[in-house]
Amino acid sequence: MPKSSKAVALDDDVTESARDLLSNEEPSEDAFKKSTLIVPREGARKDRDAEGGPASGGEDGDEEEEEEEEEEEERPAWNSKLQYILAQVGFSVGLGNVWRFPYLCQKNGGGAYLVPYFILLVLIGIPLFFLELAVGQRIRRGSIGVWNYISPRLGGIGFASCLVCFFVALYYNVIISWSLFYFSQSFQQPLPWHECPLIKEQNSTYVVPECEKSSATTYYWYREALDISDSISEGAELNWRMTVCLLAAWTMVCLAMIKGIQSSGKVMYFSSLFPYVVLICFLVRALLLKGSWDGIRHMFTPKLEIMLEAKVWREAATQVFFALGLGFGGVIAFSSYNKRDNNCHFDAVMVSFINFFTSVLATLVVFAVLGFKANIMSAKCVTVNTKRIVALLGNQLSRNLIPAHINLTAVSTEDYQKLTDIIRGEKGADFPSLGLETCSIEEELNKAVQGTGLAFIAFTEAMTHFPASPFWSVMFFLMLINLGLGSMFGTIEGILTPLIDTFKVRKEFLTVGCCLLAFLIGLLFVQRSGNYYVAMFDDYSATLPLLIVVILENVAVAWVYGVDKFFEDLKDMLGFTPFRFYYYMWKYVTPILLLVLLGSSLVQLCMTPPSYNAWIQELATEKLVEFPPWGVFVCISLVVTAVLPVPVVFFLRYFNVIDDSMGGVGAVSYKKGRVIKEASRADEEDDDASLIHGRSPSEAPSPSPGNSIYRKPAGTGGPDSDTAPNGRYGIGYLMADMPDMPESDL
Repeated sequence: MPKSSKAVALDDDVTESARDLLSNEEPSEDAFKKSTLIVPREGARKDRDAEGGPASGGEDGDEEEEEEEEEEEERPAWNSKLQYILAQVGFSVGLGNVWRFPYLCQKNGGGAYLVPYFILLVLIGIPLFFLELAVGQRIRRGSIGVWNYISPRLGGIGFASCLVCFFVALYYNVIISWSLFYFSQSFQQPLPWHECPLIKEQNSTYVVPECEKSSATTYYWYREALDISDSISEGAELNWRMTVCLLAAWTMVCLAMIKGIQSSGKVMYFSSLFPYVVLICFLVRALLLKGSWDGIRHMFTPKLEIMLEAKVWREAATQVFFALGLGFGGVIAFSSYNKRDNNCHFDAVMVSFINFFTSVLATLVVFAVLGFKANIMSAKCVTVNTKRIVALLGNQLSRNLIPAHINLTAVSTEDYQKLTDIIRGEKGADFPSLGLETCSIEEELNKAVQGTGLAFIAFTEAMTHFPASPFWSVMFFLMLINLGLGSMFGTIEGILTPLIDTFKVRKEFLTVGCCLLAFLIGLLFVQRSGNYYVAMFDDYSATLPLLIVVILENVAVAWVYGVDKFFEDLKDMLGFTPFRFYYYMWKYVTPILLLVLLGSSLVQLCMTPPSYNAWIQELATEKLVEFPPWGVFVCISLVVTAVLPVPVVFFLRYFNVIDDSMGGVGAVSYKKGRVIKEASRADEEDDDASLIHGRSPSEAPSPSPGNSIYRKPAGTGGPDSDTAPNGRYGIGYLMADMPDMPESDL
């Protein structure tokens, strides 16, 4: 047995916490440390002493105690602080930082968008991130156990988080499978999406019409990769290549998560750090390309008037909310494996700012590459339109209009702009009939692209013009895979940790079962119409439910449990009192801002009928199409299903349908797969909403509240038999009355 998990014999009068025991151990190099806590049951000891049984020092009595009267629980811990930080960074920094943040920056005023984003990061992001880290580390349970502990009536918050995590994991891994497909196709020169395919017939060869009307990368994405249907109601057959990639994606997730943080923690070293290496390499390479500075200048040119629009602030708040992974349960799950005295405030601030600067770095890369692409597209546009001008000379245009210094065989973008200005001034209202385009770099940069359109169309098109394009394509899609996996690890941990803490099933079995079930359901997304289902789940399964979950989390801590008591808990846990700033944020500012955000999201949802962008093959373009009636029903069902556990658990608790004394979820302890129900004492009805206060010395809570104390089953002892020392959930430890001992020594 590892040194850090050995049993320690305790004095009869004093029971120490797992954290105190482990603090005296020598450092262990084991990657998977266990925290073991052994607590004799007081009621059994009292009965034994009253009957004149053997003393606690007797060998026979000790052996019997060890076999029949001692319970233990083991919980893994992070191997190092670096591993934990990388896990949190990997979870919070995801695909949204690469393809959502740059789009919002481009759409909402360029560099001016950074101002509302940073303000809302400070007002919403950091306080809520700190709150989730603190409750997870303090209670050492997943989301279900944490909110059950703070307020049993709000225990549905944890179940809602698990459901949302499952919905998101279903389609998020599909995006990873798309990246795997493009990664596998990148080992070719030239890249398969470099140019449009040709159709060869006996007497002629011509370009595929769908590709000719759009572009090579657009055609490859919609037709070769997805083989997409014209609507969500069509195309029920599976795309076998994407099915294989989806299976590979879920296999990777399963293998990385099957041993918990023992296995996923090691993967984090690569999956969290590799994207930064790729982003820096891309930035250096892009800055050396022609036109990259045009893109960066476009990004940092602020449009201050846009900052006054409410929509900009709403979208900034939404991005802050999702960028940090709030409400998913992954943050709580990861922090629950921390030491009790870990400085989670420092972690919250550091991870939040790493996330922010990663978004800025990714935006620099995207705009530099798009600036290069804009110059390429502008040059092509100039070439095509110069040929039109040459064809019009002598017919609709006079040769005298062409300035002498302009050589029509090699026209630059600047000369073309001057030429079109002269022609426009000459022709006036007849200029549009000439069919000449403006070919402006700014217009090309103003074409806002996000999500899959940015990653699989715009960025892939730009990379085809890179020297050694297959290398950069391999690096780019490998980066997307790692960004996706880092977020997937946190999302799956947000599902597994609460369920394991609550139901005590084997992690290996639950991980395999969860991944297998998700893969089978995920086949929905690899049909020909699967991309439309991804859009449906992305729009409706997470946004509103997560907002509601986080609002309830904030209310549960700030108003149900109480900010003052929570501050005392933080002082006891961290060794210092957090800034008063958090007091006002948690109690007033953040709940109000979240309610405003929820209200505006509801208004937008009601004003915009559920719709999706369908790819019309005949027109080779996207078209906004409303969901059919059954699709609207599915959208509403996703929202309702994700939120449903909150009211259900509340009413079941309120009407005592589920009660701790009846063996509710919060009132069970476990040992090696056996469930031991615990009855609560009548005089402990008020213990549910307190972690450390209102206790006599013998009832003081454990510094590691997640290490459950296992007691004698209800009904097996006399009236003095002890149950859980701190409330109904068996979290805490017993201490003898030792008034002379300093609190720090306890």
